[in-house]
Amino acid sequence: MPTSALHVARTGLEAQDTRMRVIANNLANVGTTGFKRDRASFATLAYQDARVAGQQSSSESTYATGLNLGTGVSIQATARIDTQGSLESTGNALDLALDGDGFFQVQLPGGQLGYTRAGNFTRSAEGNLVTSQGFAVQPPITIPEGATSIAVAEDGTVSAVVSGATEPTQLGQITVASFANPGGLQARGDNFLTETAASGAAQIGPAGDAGRGHVKQGFLESSNVNVVQELVDMIECQRAYEVNSKMVSAVDEMLKNANQTL
Repeated sequence: MPTSALHVARTGLEAQDTRMRVIANNLANVGTTGFKRDRASFATLAYQDARVAGQQSSSESTYATGLNLGTGVSIQATARIDTQGSLESTGNALDLALDGDGFFQVQLPGGQLGYTRAGNFTRSAEGNLVTSQGFAVQPPITIPEGATSIAVAEDGTVSAVVSGATEPTQLGQITVASFANPGGLQARGDNFLTETAASGAAQIGPAGDAGRGHVKQGFLESSNVNVVQELVDMIECQRAYEVNSKMVSAVDEMLKNANQTL
């Protein structure tokens, strides 16, 4: 069954509306620690072949070109752009950033591991290193009460001067997770990603090892959203939506004239 131009324009409106939602989410998270911007990818819908190139046009010839009518467009996927954001100094000993690839590991409710680039950690009442939501960093790091001079080395080793000691004591080591396909991680909200079949299993190791990033103490990774680029994309999306809207109006006017004439 032939697809009208109204239907094709409608798919364009829906696709651009979805793209605008992606852009809006990027701009909303311009100040979110460790946020990675998303990009909407488009794909054509199925084509209707009224005539296939190469089929017989007569007993002695074939068509040199076909007659293929597109049925519109759809959002194929949203891809997360994992380029690193700038590292901003905070002076807080428990603020950590990864300079390079990889993710911090966090124990989510239900026992599932979450992965994040947001290293704005703090201490719980029990002295455990946790996120602002209270989720424990993995492997667990416990900072004793009264500990001073907390230091986190670039390889993730955590040490502090505990009560009754003059030399730093090693408290544990923060390991870093890497993935064969980080773009396949599932976004969960609250800056957390979870493992999927597409991402592959997490490869755990020390920071700075096998291509993993180094830990930077006293820094946080800012969002990688470029406001200027998002505004340019927004204007482009707005114009595309406007053109598709005009197409709906134009086709509606054509059909109205046809009905009045016939």
